[in-house]
Amino acid sequence: MQHEILAIVILALLLIIPLACAERRRRRTSYSPFQFLLWITAKLLVRVLWRAQLPRRLPPEADAGAVVVCNHRSSIDPFFFQVCCTRPMHWMVAKEYCEHPAFRWLLTACEVIPVNRGGIDTAATKAAIRFAQEGDVVGMFPEGRINMTDQFMLPIRPGAVLVALRAGRPLLPCYIEGSPYRGTAWSPFFMTARVKVHFGELIDISPYLDRKNDGTLVRELMTRVVKEIARLAGHDDFEPAFAGRRWKPTEEELQADMQAIAERRQA
Repeated sequence: MQHEILAIVILALLLIIPLACAERRRRRTSYSPFQFLLWITAKLLVRVLWRAQLPRRLPPEADAGAVVVCNHRSSIDPFFFQVCCTRPMHWMVAKEYCEHPAFRWLLTACEVIPVNRGGIDTAATKAAIRFAQEGDVVGMFPEGRINMTDQFMLPIRPGAVLVALRAGRPLLPCYIEGSPYRGTAWSPFFMTARVKVHFGELIDISPYLDRKNDGTLVRELMTRVVKEIARLAGHDDFEPAFAGRRWKPTEEELQADMQAIAERRQA
């Protein structure tokens, strides 16, 4: 009987101690219990399944708020930045995913910002500005969609610079290398990879705060950000192209991209 009681006590300790340690660690973050569980899950996927090499945390200068800008090759790209944070980041995510029953619960818990892919989404922009002003980190993909082509980056839009200027927060260019993707949002969860994440130099926009409505300046800063992403990738001669104000990929373009992916896999 004593041995049975001892076994129960030991088993209880084996269960309680890890939970207590996890809760202690959670309290050092800004995550809710459910968000912390998602963060732990993401960390396991990032480290084990996708074998990512990445910094332990975002630059300290970003603690007071920043706008992260990076290339976009996979639906899981935000994971590699979120695991470096002790609080939720706010990524702009296409509204159709935020309203999809399969993803809505997850994206709501992750505190993403729903955005229309085509044209300018004023509500989403205002939300991003508010989060950055409050000291949070906002993540943005200037390409506007996953790049499934052989181009280094698709034509870009300057929304990240507009948000940074209006929020008075710096820009952090980043490059993700080797992010897995096979055409669907869930495909990376069935793929292994070797991902590398590179952080560029934080770009201070404080000297330009009196020129928030200067379209030429906005394009210059966005070009600077994307060229820094290209430099991190080893494409020093890359010249970014800008998309139109109402640009949105056609169904034919998306199908062509998918066909190109299939052909590259077979090659």
